[in-house]
Amino acid sequence: MSATTQTPKAKAPDSRTTSRGAQLLGDRRLPVLVTATLFIAMYIGGLSRYANYGFGEPQVFLNLFIDNGYLLVAAVGATFVILSGGIDLSVGSVIGFTTMLTAWLVEKQGLPILVVIPIALGVGAFGGFLMGYVIHNFEIQPFIVTLAGLFLFRGLCLVISKESIAIDDSSVSSMAQAQASLGMGFLSVGAIVALVVLAVAFYVLHYTRFGRRVYAIGGNEQSAMLMGLPQGGTKIAVYTVSGFCSALAGLLFTLYIQSGDPLHATGMELDAIAAVVIGGTLLTGGSGYVLGTLFGVLVLGLIKSIIQFEGTLSSWWTKIATGVLLCAFILIQRAMTTRRKT
Repeated sequence: MSATTQTPKAKAPDSRTTSRGAQLLGDRRLPVLVTATLFIAMYIGGLSRYANYGFGEPQVFLNLFIDNGYLLVAAVGATFVILSGGIDLSVGSVIGFTTMLTAWLVEKQGLPILVVIPIALGVGAFGGFLMGYVIHNFEIQPFIVTLAGLFLFRGLCLVISKESIAIDDSSVSSMAQAQASLGMGFLSVGAIVALVVLAVAFYVLHYTRFGRRVYAIGGNEQSAMLMGLPQGGTKIAVYTVSGFCSALAGLLFTLYIQSGDPLHATGMELDAIAAVVIGGTLLTGGSGYVLGTLFGVLVLGLIKSIIQFEGTLSSWWTKIATGVLLCAFILIQRAMTTRRKT
């Protein structure tokens, strides 16, 4: 009588672990949570390393909003466009053009700043409207149209002046130096405006029909069209919002620099897009949160602050760190979209 041997069965993978991983990758809030966790970890690391250099002072944290208020406003506008499945490469040029237009109107034409502000905002919004109109009605890729806008606005900077224009107007200086005391520190006018824009964008995207249309078109344009959503009007609107936010960012940048220059904000469109992507918004559109954009901007600003406190690192390390973070978050986005498809 021969003895029979039974081979042990391979242990099946724990379905609960697999389902938890799938749920985690399928959660739309994952990139925002990762970005927020990264910011907190970086800030704690800065506190532990530079505690003796004043890194823990409340004003150092508030400076992240003061020094990056204009970038936050530009990134909020870019968030609308990317959520809709588009891209806007004209952001930096519109910012630079706004600084030149503002400086020229104030210094060369003698117009008061309160008159110049609506003019600049109107020009930026109209430029965004034109790009959105061309993208929708002529069915041209947003990359091409906004690239043309990039060259157009940068060329208009040189039409105004080939040299930098310093702003010596007292009203501009007083506005730039105005501060709102918070007890533990202060915020500038630019930082306050940026936070207001963030709050308005959050409300619009999550509590209005327009916001739901932006998400729907970015998620699946064909389905949105079959549902009868105003696809063309929404597309034009998001580029108008981006142009308006870019012009407003240009005004805040003017207050921050107090000058206009044809080379101002060169490449800032890439910083805005990087902040949006690091904040968790999918480049394919339809998924993301404007609060994630805030954390993306704060992460980029914190990288600059850490490099300044270190003192021995070149400013180019900011670009290197941004590139590494972009690659990491794009991989996270890829894993999330692959999981959703399966």
